[in-house]
Amino acid sequence: MQDWNTDYMFGYQFLNGCNPVMIKKCEKLPDKFPVTHEMVEGSLQRGYTLQEELKEGNIYIADYEILEGVTANKTNTPYYLTAPMCLLYKNRLDQIVPIAIQLTQHPGEMSPIFLPSDNEYDWMLAKMWVKSSDFNVHQLVTHLLKTHLISEVFEMAMYRQLAPVHPVYKLLIPHIRFTIAINAEAREKLVSKDGVFSKISSVSGAGMEEVMKKAMETLTFKSLCFPEAIKARGMEDAPKYYYRDDGMRIWEAIHCFVSDVVNIYYDSDEKVQKDVEIQEFVKDVSCFGMNDYDSNNFPKSLTTRVELAEYLTAVIFTASAQHSAVNFGQFDWYGWIPNSPSTMRKPPPIQKGQVDLKYIMKTLPDRDCSSMVLGTAWGLTRFQEHELFLGMYPDMYFTEQPAKEAIKSFRKKLDEVTNSIKLRNERLTMDYCYLSPDKIPNSVAI
Repeated sequence: MQDWNTDYMFGYQFLNGCNPVMIKKCEKLPDKFPVTHEMVEGSLQRGYTLQEELKEGNIYIADYEILEGVTANKTNTPYYLTAPMCLLYKNRLDQIVPIAIQLTQHPGEMSPIFLPSDNEYDWMLAKMWVKSSDFNVHQLVTHLLKTHLISEVFEMAMYRQLAPVHPVYKLLIPHIRFTIAINAEAREKLVSKDGVFSKISSVSGAGMEEVMKKAMETLTFKSLCFPEAIKARGMEDAPKYYYRDDGMRIWEAIHCFVSDVVNIYYDSDEKVQKDVEIQEFVKDVSCFGMNDYDSNNFPKSLTTRVELAEYLTAVIFTASAQHSAVNFGQFDWYGWIPNSPSTMRKPPPIQKGQVDLKYIMKTLPDRDCSSMVLGTAWGLTRFQEHELFLGMYPDMYFTEQPAKEAIKSFRKKLDEVTNSIKLRNERLTMDYCYLSPDKIPNSVAI
């Protein structure tokens, strides 16, 4: 609440907030975002031109193009939606801060580029518009689609294609606990026609479907593989990106455990190729779960133990670590409404110098909407009463000793990660613990 309006805190959330997957390294400015050196010169600290800063790798971008043309929510109060772009800069303190914001995908007189040098309220409102768009993309795409619904696809294919005695069934079963149940609740209470989301969001019921359909067009299996996803956004060397640092260590721990299990039950690649259940499981996910008959976004078969290990790592990581990273920070970041308004009641400004605090208050969600956001965010960040965290397998589906040893080794690695995160957090002003293994539930269960 004290720092929400600072540029530093705004930028920090792109790295370690609820939606740490929108920010990308920017090597060339898109034509639709015509920021000039003169506009941002006052924000650049190294004495370089904007072009030089781009070459040096100090410029990042968050683009909400996915919201372009999406139907806004007009059920009770008319709400407004836009598709902003935000340019960010790594300053000399290694902070990521915003240096330019355009509130639409179409530059021109009616879509000015807002800057930190503009008056206080223009800049404040421009940042609020970005965060409001971020809220909607986070909830529908990063959270609902890419953790809840994707995990359900894997779960359904597992039940349909793998026998309960199959080692991969035993490996995955703890990581799909309660997922269908929580998704049924979400469909009924959150994203239904009269659900909570239709009351607190700028996106209409039809718009929700539009956004998720657009997201499905670019969804690939590789985008579920954490190291690949970080690399695709050019974020390998971004400073203070704890989501990346902790995520990499958890991915490695899960991958190591899964590889151990795969190698126990498959002594050759040929065994993987001849395992009809595994091949049908993968095909079911691709062809029926993802409707991916024609393209190759999701593999339709697996030929090696290495491929099988990566595939199963992605399934487990998505259901556990990725869901944890994008779910359990919601009350922290959405509990203070101006920081991430779920909806906007006034249209985006089309010129500078027209905004005051009164206008901003009329733009922000009203009291009813705000209290609903608070209640929802609080509810979604509670753990289950008897929560099982990553690596906790009390049901012991595996009875063979080598598999039990692999689980023991996995738990030891996770304990090491937990301890190193704890040590790191002691040195931080604001700790990052959404990816601490002792706080990562095994499955999408809330």
